[in-house]
Order: sequence, then structure tokens, then C-alpha cells
Amino acid sequence: MADEKEFQERVQQIGRLIAGLNDLADGKARSSAQELVQLVMELHGAGIERMMEIIFAQGPSGLETIERLGRDRITSGLLVLHGLHPDDLETRVRRTVENLAAQLRKQEVEVQLLEAGQGGVRILAKTNGHACGSTYSTIRSAIEEAVYEAAPEIVSLAIEGLEKDGSGFVSLDQLAGAPAALAESGG
Repeated sequence: MADEKEFQERVQQIGRLIAGLNDLADGKARSSAQELVQLVMELHGAGIERMMEIIFAQGPSGLETIERLGRDRITSGLLVLHGLHPDDLETRVRRTVENLAAQLRKQEVEVQLLEAGQGGVRILAKTNGHACGSTYSTIRSAIEEAVYEAAPEIVSLAIEGLEKDGSGFVSLDQLAGAPAALAESGG
């Protein structure tokens, strides 16, 4: 199952099933099911941790493999889930924002990491000022998706700079190239 889309679908399905455990009317069944999930997670975590130790023991080639696993879209999430990712939160988010910045620069969007740590991330996203509301929404969604993929453990994500009203209204002064401030000052 190396297909990323299929992997993400299975992760979402597992999430739905785990959330559904709370709906079980039988308290004993609910408790047993939750305990089973927890034990399976701990078992897999211990196995993955041992694999990482064996790979690490291979020296420089092992370290290279661990780095590759940390950058792989499928294995990276598993390593984060079990607290085994080779990169800390800030490093993963910084790398993601740098990649986003390169992609969004083509759309005249500037993206910058302001803060990453203690479970929260703050990002500044600035456009050329001529974007419409749907563009802001698209940019916000792209940033959210990329950051949560790189750091699913964060509890808050603030994206600053996309708070404009997004109405798409462009004044005649803006179209004519005259700054609104000049028009207001009578000059």
C-alpha cells in the first residue's frame, strides 16, 4: 500500500472508527475497544522505534535512511505519531513553509514562518493586494493542508495577513493608479 491517497483515506477511516467508539452504548465494549486500539498503537510504536534503532546502528547510511523516512509523506506521519521523527516541530514546519513560499511566489504570495513551538504555529501570508476572497481562501487552505501534514501534532495554526474582507471590490482610484490617500488629501 504505497499509494499516498489510499494511505490518507485509511488514516481518515481509522480516525472515524476510533471516534465512533465513543458512540458505543455498551460501556464495557467501548472500554475494551479503546484499550485494544491503545495496545495496538503501543505495539506498533515499539516496533517502529526498534526498527529506527537498527537503522541508526548502520552508521552514516542509516542516518541517511532515517532522514529519507522523515521526509517521506507516508512514513513521516507515522514517525510523528509515535514521537520518533528525526526532525523537531520547528524544523518540519520551517521546511514546509520554505517549500510553500517557493510554490506561492508564482502567485505573488509571500509566506513566512513567524513562530513554531509549544504546539502552535504562526505564519504570515501576504498577497500583492489584488486578490479576491476565493484566492485568500485557496491560499489559506494550501497553507493549512501543508502545515498539518508536516506537523499533525500542533494544536493551533494562525495565518496572519489574509484577513482582508475578500470582497474583490476595486475602487476607481485603484484602477486609475491613483493612491486613495492622494485623492483624500485633495492632491
